[in-house]
Amino acid sequence: MKEDRLYIIEASDAGNLHIQLRFSDDTTQTVDVGDFIRRHPHPQYNRYLTPRNFRNFTLEHGNVVWGKNWDLMFPVEDLHAGVIG
Repeated sequence: MKEDRLYIIEASDAGNLHIQLRFSDDTTQTVDVGDFIRRHPHPQYNRYLTPRNFRNFTLEHGNVVWGKNWDLMFPVEDLHAGVIG
């Protein structure tokens, strides 16, 4: 039985605060996360402008997340479209 829920199956650092994603529908997308952080400054997000911190994301339950408490994450559908808020 095919699962209809869209989720991320692979994520990698694409450089310059971009992330390369592969989704459950076998599509890929590169998303500029740095642009979002610069447009929405917040102490919780700003630390991820540092490349070392940015690269420290994890893939959990089909979502890409930053921080122990999911400090930064985006709707999978937005990531799939390549446009985040």
